Order: sequence, then C-alpha cells, then structure tokens
Amino acid sequence: MSTDPKTDASGAGGAGGTESMWEPGSELPTLAVTPDRYVTVRYAGASGDFNPIHVDDEFAQQVGLPGKILHGLWTMAQVARAQTEAVGGTQAPAALKRLSVEFRGMAVPEQEISVATKIKSVAGGIATVSTQAKQGSTRVVRNGVAEIVVPPTA
Repeated sequence: MSTDPKTDASGAGGAGGTESMWEPGSELPTLAVTPDRYVTVRYAGASGDFNPIHVDDEFAQQVGLPGKILHGLWTMAQVARAQTEAVGGTQAPAALKRLSVEFRGMAVPEQEISVATKIKSVAGGIATVSTQAKQGSTRVVRNGVAEIVVPPTA
C-alpha cells in the first residue's frame, strides 16, 4: 500500500509507550500516512464501494472534485490504526474498544495524512482520547473519540 507510517519527533510510536504517555493531557504519537495513487482502487475492491469519485479521476473532476478522493472509511481506518499502533505489541488489535468520528473534508491520494491523538481521561484501565486526521490544513476527520485499553507498563 506504500503507506509510510511515521511517528512524531518523540519516536514513541508502536511500543506501548511509557506510563506517562497514558496520562490525561498527554499526546499519543502522531501517525503520518501517505496513501499511494492506487489505494482507492484497492479499497474499493475490499469495501465494495466503487463510486466513481473514488476510482475515476476524470469522473471526479467532472463533478467538481480535484480528482479521485479517498474513501472516508479508509481514512477512519487510519485513525483506528493510530490508536492501536500507540498501544503496540500483541494486545494492540484488541485494545481499541470504541471509535466514533465526524467526516468533514475530502482527502486525496499521494498527500500525507496525519492523525493526532490526545488523552482526555483514564479510568479503570481505559483511556478516552480525542483524535483528528488532517491532510495539509484540511481536517478530514474531526471530533474523533476513542476508548483504548491502556497497555501494561513494561
């Protein structure tokens, strides 16, 4: 998929982080992903959503878009990925207990999307976080809220 995940300058991504990473007010590592030009076609096959605005540049331009746009649910999957990668380890896939988002903008292939997450609260081993995804200055996912099982400390 040629998505090049990167973490922020702290380099804390993917290892469950430190205990202080999971305190209210802390930010989880930022996930940066650059979707390749074919991701919309592959995702259309996986999701069954072959709307031409996702797979046909010419059609998308004819209806006033800059070209084909990413599926919203693919973008939401990157938001989920940011949460599970912050947990890291074998417990990561099951750590995401809830995720809700608002779709507010369009994203296009071949331009980096960054997902930022901040811890709002921690109770009973569950962190509630706020999260958003941006492409450049455009917020494509906003008002995201997730519940994540806090990983055990190393």
